[in-house]
Amino acid sequence: MSFSKPNRSAATVTTTRVEPVPSSGICVTCLDGCEGPCEIGRSALKGREMIYPQPFGKVTAGADKDYPVDFSHFNIQGTCVGAMGSEANPDIATFPTVDCATAVGADNSIRMDFPVFTGALGSTEIGRLNWEDIAVGAAISGVIVVAGENICGMDSQAEFKNGRISKSPEMERRIEAFKRWYDGKGGLIVQANVEDTKLGVPEYVIEKLGVEICEIKWGQGAKDIGGEVKLPSLERALQLKERGYIVLPDPTNPAVQHAFRAGGISEFERHSRLGMVDEDSFHQAVEHLRNRGSKYVTLKTGAYRPVDLARAVKYSSDAKIDLLTIDGAGGGTGMSPWRMMNEWGIPTVELESLTYRMCERLREKGAYIPPIAIAGGLSLEDHVFKALALAAPYVKAVCMGRAIMTAAMVGKTHGRLMIERARLKGESLEEGYVRLFAVGAQLRERFGKDFAKLPPGAIGMFSYLDRLRQGLQQFMAGARKFALQYIDRNDLVALTKDAADVSGVPYVMESDREEIEKILG
Repeated sequence: MSFSKPNRSAATVTTTRVEPVPSSGICVTCLDGCEGPCEIGRSALKGREMIYPQPFGKVTAGADKDYPVDFSHFNIQGTCVGAMGSEANPDIATFPTVDCATAVGADNSIRMDFPVFTGALGSTEIGRLNWEDIAVGAAISGVIVVAGENICGMDSQAEFKNGRISKSPEMERRIEAFKRWYDGKGGLIVQANVEDTKLGVPEYVIEKLGVEICEIKWGQGAKDIGGEVKLPSLERALQLKERGYIVLPDPTNPAVQHAFRAGGISEFERHSRLGMVDEDSFHQAVEHLRNRGSKYVTLKTGAYRPVDLARAVKYSSDAKIDLLTIDGAGGGTGMSPWRMMNEWGIPTVELESLTYRMCERLREKGAYIPPIAIAGGLSLEDHVFKALALAAPYVKAVCMGRAIMTAAMVGKTHGRLMIERARLKGESLEEGYVRLFAVGAQLRERFGKDFAKLPPGAIGMFSYLDRLRQGLQQFMAGARKFALQYIDRNDLVALTKDAADVSGVPYVMESDREEIEKILG
C-alpha cells in the first residue's frame, strides 16, 4: 500500500481523471487531450506556483500522508481503582475537579491554565489577519501565543537604521493586542530566524517593547527550509529584496519585470535563509538574549533527523533554556511546500518516542531537562493526553497550530455574520455573543462591560479550549489522575506491535502482565 497520495490533493486543488491511482499518482491511462486537472498538468501551466497549497495565503494546510504509526494506534488506559491527586471518594474525585494547569520555564514560573499553546503566527497574510483574535483568545484562556518569524521584516511601515529595525507598527500592534487582555497566566513568545537576527528583532522587542520570552527558531515539522510567502506586487518584491530577503524570480531583472507586467508572472516568492546550527553559536545566542534582558529563552525545532533532535535536547539541557518545542512531521502550516509537508521529516509519534529515550539518558546522568512541548498534527483532547503521556514526565504542554487557528477563524466568521444581523435587527452585541457562543454568558460575567470588546474569534478560541479542558478532565478522571503531573506512560497502551516497538509502550495483550500474575497467583 502507499501511504502517500501524490499528484492530487485538496491542498493544491488538483485531482486525477480516473480512479484508483497507483503509487506514481499518475492516471493508469493518461489521455492525450486531457486538460490536466492533476498536479502535473497544473504544473505544466503554473510551474513553481503549484509547489504550494492553494490559494496561498488564504488557507492553512496539513499533510494528508497516512503514517505507519500515529496517535490513533494508542488508547488511553482507564482504571476503577484509586485516585492520584485526590481523595479516593466518589463525592470528591469528580472529573470537574481535575487540575489541568501546567507550568514551563526553568523555574516553572510561566504558569498556564491549560497545557496547550498556539503555533507561531508569523508574516503570512492569514497569520496577520487572525492575530488579534488568537492573541486575545490566548490571553483570556491563560495560555501562550507565539509571534512567528519575519513580522518586522515584512512590515511595510517598518523603519530601519543602519540595517536594523528601529520601529515596527505591526509588531507593536501584535504585542499590544495580547497585553491588553493578559492577566498573568500564559505569555507571549517572539520567534527569531536568520533574517530576524540580522535585523535586530530580538533586541528591538526586548528593549523597546518589553517582551520577556524570546525563541530561537531552528525549524518546524512541516518543512525543512525557511519561511516563504507570496508577494502580489513588483513594488513589494523590490522592497523585500532590498531588505535582504531571497525573492524569486528576481524582481530587479528587467525581463522578470516585463513578464510580470505582461501577466506571465502573477506573483513573487519571498524566502528566508536556512539557519546553520552549531553548539557554540547556539550558546552564544542564548547568552546574548539573556544579557539583553530576555527573562526567558526558548527553542523551537522541527522534524529533523534523530541526531539533530539529540543536539536540540542536549544543547537545551546545557543552556538550561525555559522551553523546548519539538514539532513532528504531519502537522500543518500556512506556507510550506506541499510535497515537503508530506514527504520529509520524522512523524510526531516517532519523534516524541526518540525524545523520551534521549531525556531518559540525560536523567540518568543527573542533567537538567527543559520543559518540553510536542507539536505536529494534534487537535483534540485525546491527542493532548497521549502527547503528555508518551514522553512523560518531560512533556509539559502541547503546541497546536492549525487547530487553534480553525477555532478562531470559525468564531470570527460567525461573529461577523452575527454582527451584521444584530445591526439589521437593532440588537445588542452582548446578547448576540451570548446567543452565538456557549461560553458567552460565562465571559460576559467575567468581563462585564468589556465583554463586547472581545473579538469573536477570541471567543471561538476560548470556547474550543474550554471543550478541550472538559474532554481532558474526563480522560484524566477515567485514568484516576487528578492533576497533570500524575500522567505517565503507563496510562497508554499500544494497539499494534509496530506502535509498541516504536514507542516502548506495552502492547495491549501484554499490558499489566506482572500485576495480573500477582492477582491470579
